[in-house]
Amino acid sequence: MFKTLFLVIAVAAGGLALYPEWRAAHQAPPQLTIRYKAGSPATAAVAQPWLEVVNTSKKRVLLSDVTIRYYFTGDGASSYAFNCVQAAVGCSNIAGETVAPADPGTTADRYLQISFTTGAGSLAPGAKSGAIGLQLYRPDGRKLNQLNDRSFNAADTTFQASRMVTGYLRGAHVWGDEPTGRTSSTGPTGSTGSTGSTGSTGHAAASAPGSSVPRPRPAHPRGIVFDDFHYSGPDDPALHAHGWLVRTSPGGPGIHDTWSAAGVSFPAEKSAVGGQVMQLRATTDGTKASTKQAEVQSSGTDFLTGTYAARIYFNDKPTSGRNGDHVNESFYTISPNNSRYSELDNEYMPNGGWGAPGPKLDTTSWYSADTGDRVTHKLVSSLQGWHTMVITAVHGVATYSVDGHKLFSSGGKYFPRQNMSINFNTWFVDLPFTGPRAWDMQVNWFYYNADKAQSLADVQKSVNGLYGSGTHYVNTVSKH
Repeated sequence: MFKTLFLVIAVAAGGLALYPEWRAAHQAPPQLTIRYKAGSPATAAVAQPWLEVVNTSKKRVLLSDVTIRYYFTGDGASSYAFNCVQAAVGCSNIAGETVAPADPGTTADRYLQISFTTGAGSLAPGAKSGAIGLQLYRPDGRKLNQLNDRSFNAADTTFQASRMVTGYLRGAHVWGDEPTGRTSSTGPTGSTGSTGSTGSTGHAAASAPGSSVPRPRPAHPRGIVFDDFHYSGPDDPALHAHGWLVRTSPGGPGIHDTWSAAGVSFPAEKSAVGGQVMQLRATTDGTKASTKQAEVQSSGTDFLTGTYAARIYFNDKPTSGRNGDHVNESFYTISPNNSRYSELDNEYMPNGGWGAPGPKLDTTSWYSADTGDRVTHKLVSSLQGWHTMVITAVHGVATYSVDGHKLFSSGGKYFPRQNMSINFNTWFVDLPFTGPRAWDMQVNWFYYNADKAQSLADVQKSVNGLYGSGTHYVNTVSKH
C-alpha cells in the first residue's frame, strides 16, 4: 500500500515538474499576428512600412481595439511625420503618431503608433485587415537610414509575420517583442504574460498600450473632409491618394502657363498646429520665362453646400527680394465648367491689384465667368500672419468670415449651383518690375462639413478633436 502511494505521489510530482515544458510546447496561438513588408530600401527619403493585422484568435476582434507599434531610430534631432497611402480599411479610419519613449533602445528610440476608428470594422477568426501602406519621413527632406531601425527588414519584400513590430489588444501586449525585452506570450486560458521590464513609454496614459485600456475611437461622421497636409513633397503618392493635385497645366489666372510643382512643399513649421504646413511659393524675376506660380487643387470629391474652412498664413512681404508685387494669395472653390458656373473666392492681395490699393481681401461669389457677373466685398486691412477663413453655403446663402468676424453674405443666383473643387494658390496679377523675388503662402489645415453651417468655434472644436486623436486625413464625402 505504501509503495503504491509513493508511486502515485512520485508520478504526480513528476507531472508538476514537467508542466512548464508542456505549457511551453502547447501554448495557445497569439490573439493577433502583425505582418510586415518593406516598401523602400534602407536609405530612402521616405520609409514605406506595410503592415497587416491577422486575427489568430478564436473570437471576432474589433480593429478599434488594436494598436500597432513600428520601431525606428531617429537620425539626428529632426522631427518625424507619417501618412497613410492606402489601406483596405480606408486611410480615413487610421490614426497615428510618432513617439519618443522614455526608455529608448539602441535601435528603437522612437516608434510609430497606429490605431483604428470603429469605422475600420472587425476581423473574424483567421481574417486579415488587408494591406496598410504607411510612409514615415522627415519634414526637413533629409534621407532616412533604416539599417539601425528595429522594425525594418529589407529582406521582407513580401508580407511576413514580424516580431519586431508589436501589437496590442485593448491595451494588452499580445504580439511581438518590445525593445525593453518584454515578449508577448499567451497561456492556455488566453491571458498575456511577460518577461523582463516593461519600462515607461512616455506616451499619454489615455492611449498608451499596456498602461490603460484605450477607448475605441468612433468612426468619423459622414460628410466631412480634413487634411493637415502631412506629406513629404509634391510627388508624395499619399497627396494624390487623398484627392489633391499639384497643378502644372497651362492657363490662368495670373501669368498664364507658369504653373509649376517647384513651388509646392510641406515644410516643418513651429507656429502651425501639428508642426507641418503646405507651402505655396510664387517666384519671378519680372519676366514670364522665369515666373513660377503654385497651386494645389482637389480632385475626385464632390463639394457643394456646407462649411469650408482653412487656417492660412498670409504674407505682406516677399520671403526674398523686393516688395511691391501685385501678388494674390487665394483660397477658393470653383466649378469645372461654365454651364452652371459656381465660385466662392477668398483672394488676399497685400499690395493690391487691378488698380485697387492694398492690403485687401476680396471675397466674391460668382454667377458667370463669361460675363463677369458677381458680387464682391472688399476688406481693406492687413492680414499678415495666421487666420482661419470660413465660408458657409447653406439654405441659399453663402457667408464669408475671417477669424469668426463676418464679412458679407450673398444669395439668389450667386449661390453655388454645381459641385466645385477646392483650390489654394499663390500667383502674380502682373509683373511690375524686374529683380528676383519669392512669395510664400502657407496652409495649416483644411476642413469641410457637407451637412451644416458651422461657426468658427464649432469648426475649431472639430479640428482640435481630429488633431487630438492623431488623425491627419479624413474623407467621408461621396466621391465621383
